[in-house]
Amino acid sequence: MASPRLETYCCPNRDAATQLVMNFQPEVFCGVCIGSASVSLLLTILQLLPKKGQSPRKMPKASSSSTILLLISICDILGGLGMIFRSSVWLGFPDFIANISVANGTDVWPSAFCVGSAMWIQLLYSAGFWWLFCYAVDSYLVVRRSAGLSTIVLYHMMTWGLAVMLCVEGIALLYYPSLSSCENGLEHAVPHYITTYAPLLLVLVVNPILFRRTVSAVASLLKGRQGIYTENERRLGTEIQIRFFKIMLVFVICWSSNIINESLLFYLEIQPNINEMPLKNIRSAALITWIIMGVLNPMQGFLFTLAFYGWTGWRVDLKWRKREIPWESMSSSTVGENAYPSPVNYQSNTHDSKKIPTTDSQQTDDAISMLSEGNTSGEDRLTRSSPIYQGW
Repeated sequence: MASPRLETYCCPNRDAATQLVMNFQPEVFCGVCIGSASVSLLLTILQLLPKKGQSPRKMPKASSSSTILLLISICDILGGLGMIFRSSVWLGFPDFIANISVANGTDVWPSAFCVGSAMWIQLLYSAGFWWLFCYAVDSYLVVRRSAGLSTIVLYHMMTWGLAVMLCVEGIALLYYPSLSSCENGLEHAVPHYITTYAPLLLVLVVNPILFRRTVSAVASLLKGRQGIYTENERRLGTEIQIRFFKIMLVFVICWSSNIINESLLFYLEIQPNINEMPLKNIRSAALITWIIMGVLNPMQGFLFTLAFYGWTGWRVDLKWRKREIPWESMSSSTVGENAYPSPVNYQSNTHDSKKIPTTDSQQTDDAISMLSEGNTSGEDRLTRSSPIYQGW
């Protein structure tokens, strides 16, 4: 799982709270991490692969939001691979890991592995947090008609730049002036924890606000299209709102245990003796949430694909035709074929004699389609009952 305690454990003179959780059933904990990350990795890849029986679908235009959704999944996959590798080495080479605890040891490889694997996991999940924030920003800008494929370059610069900068800064402050002298006080650890949890807290606080404003803007767009707000428009707005709710629900489920665990461990750190009997319940709660983190953190990748696309099925299509490669159509500035799992394309589709030729209406349709792509929930209900929007 992703926790700043992973980097703190690399310090030979680590604090007692970190020692408590990292030494609690390490074999069981690593096994839980490997199992959860492996299941999530396989199911996430299964969700993203094209499926048999899915006909290629036309997109109104390539959009930055579809690219962001794919990048979030990629960050989760790579972060899960880092967890599997780290936990496997931890289980398979206990003597190698034991050298991390030796102060002023001559073998630098155990410490290098400890720091490198922890930074890899933190960097990828932090990047995923920033991409999720960019998705909320992009959704809001899309309905304001201020976003497009050109903004993806800015998102890349912000996401990877901030993720790398915060990760390096936190690690540098933690291990200054050397690995053997880190964790001599909270002045080393607190900045590291802040840089780790800053993007997580940003998503928890800001994303719901942006999503709520986006839903309100969508309602205004739908009302302004024809001057009325019918049941079909109301259903479409509800579907987008439910999708945003699912995304935030998954995020809260997967990462709330980290915040609780870190609060408990920080409380234990400031106690003179964490082994006192009055602190028994707090120690137990910290250990329980520690195991829960090992289960839920890696599962974010799979749960996010469910929130983004719904369940896409088991029947994988391994015939890799060129037009069925989703990331090619995403990177294109022209309309292309797309076999990406279940994008819904709510285009303006009144009867042939009643098509709306205006540019504003087309822009509105494109904005709504970008927000809806990848969402399968309620699709049949909308497409059957609505004379305005067509689905697939």
